[in-house]
Amino acid sequence: MRKYFSTFVFVAFAFFCNAQDVNIRIHVKGVYSTKVSLLPLSGSGALKAFIEKNNIPGGEIVDLTIPKDRLPGQFVLRFDYVDKQGAVPYPSEKNIIIGNQNLEIWARPKAVNNSDSTYYQKGERENTLFSEFSRENGKKKTQLALLQNFLMNYDAPKSKFYQTGYEEYELRRKEYNLWLTSQIKLNEDAFVSRIFQFQYVPQFNLNGTEKERMDNMVDHFFDMIDFKDPLLAKTSDLKDWMNNYVNLYGTRATNVSLRDSLFTLAGKRSIEKAKLGDPLVYGWMVDYFYTGFESFNITQGMKMLQPYLDDPYCLTNKRQAIEVRLKGMETLVPGSLAPDFPWKLNSGKVIQFHDFKTEAKYKLVMFWSADCQHCKELMAKLYPWYQNPVYRDMMDVFAISMDETDTEISAWNKAVIDYPAFKHKRAEKGIRSAEATAYFVLATPTLILVDAKTNKIVALPETVEQLEKEMK
Repeated sequence: MRKYFSTFVFVAFAFFCNAQDVNIRIHVKGVYSTKVSLLPLSGSGALKAFIEKNNIPGGEIVDLTIPKDRLPGQFVLRFDYVDKQGAVPYPSEKNIIIGNQNLEIWARPKAVNNSDSTYYQKGERENTLFSEFSRENGKKKTQLALLQNFLMNYDAPKSKFYQTGYEEYELRRKEYNLWLTSQIKLNEDAFVSRIFQFQYVPQFNLNGTEKERMDNMVDHFFDMIDFKDPLLAKTSDLKDWMNNYVNLYGTRATNVSLRDSLFTLAGKRSIEKAKLGDPLVYGWMVDYFYTGFESFNITQGMKMLQPYLDDPYCLTNKRQAIEVRLKGMETLVPGSLAPDFPWKLNSGKVIQFHDFKTEAKYKLVMFWSADCQHCKELMAKLYPWYQNPVYRDMMDVFAISMDETDTEISAWNKAVIDYPAFKHKRAEKGIRSAEATAYFVLATPTLILVDAKTNKIVALPETVEQLEKEMK
């Protein structure tokens, strides 16, 4: 079975990638010097630079080599430029699409998105095609949007005038989708044509109530998406498209419990659709919902993913992470013994967490990162709440940082000064540290409330409100 997958994927990608690296030659213009970076918009390490070239003088040429395993794809070409020596660098960014064609770019960082100042070599395919498509697509969609806006706001849907408008809308919608299909077919040898399909306008009921419209949009959301194309998983648009789908469910949530149920339902329906397509897209969909469930700590969603992990047809990149999380959900529960780990006292002596003596009733283990937005939001509520003498007497807080890079460590060193009432340490290997592994931590923040006498887990709160409730 695995051999079959390898052959299938190779055949699907060979036409576009042709198993070769791609070179980008950039002519830098109009600045004193610049740093040049390339960041992928999707896949592993999304929005993190994997190529950097420093101190490129204006008037010089810089070459970037994109490894074949990252192609084709959508990227951000970033310049951090200065006008004169010693000046503070100023950023500018341009989204680019890279297929199997070497690129040559004449770039003026100050006007990187101005086609008169920054442009490609003659005969460049992917980006030129995308630009031409976007202009024509915008014209056609404007007319559809006008008709749709009229139909959704007109107060007499039973009138003949409305019905005439609806018929015109449907005629234009079908004509537009046919045009879109012809553009995809015409340019099927270009990676960018995979992006075109996200512009399809599916059928939905404009005559119904708001709920009926919403249900209809959900039912027809994936009508025109080709899940059998493995290159779909290489686009960044797939994630944006899925965010829109999940938001249709989120708008119905009136409480956290309902939100979790709806998001789990959205995941189930989406994965079942993708399951009928290419293994890479199927795996991408499982990864997408795992990331979402982990972010919101949706336990039922995690459990829903289990059957797909057992499916060899599902080429998920996060199989191991999901399995670890599921194992943690089974073993790290209230009543179980909290995993032990070493803790360095202010005196320099190292003792085990279990042996830490305290007059408090509870010990709160908190995994966090100074550079994590959710952590910052939690800290903004947790620390002021903890200043209440009642809670400080009841609980000691053990804040374990997951920060690893120099930038993150610097942010952590500054942040701990703002939280002197907590006990702090930094796990040397971050998310791969012994502490994070023992507590099955795959995202921050994570809170574990522990009984100080027995060292047994009391609760796994997600918010300050839940923490306060468990302590009472």
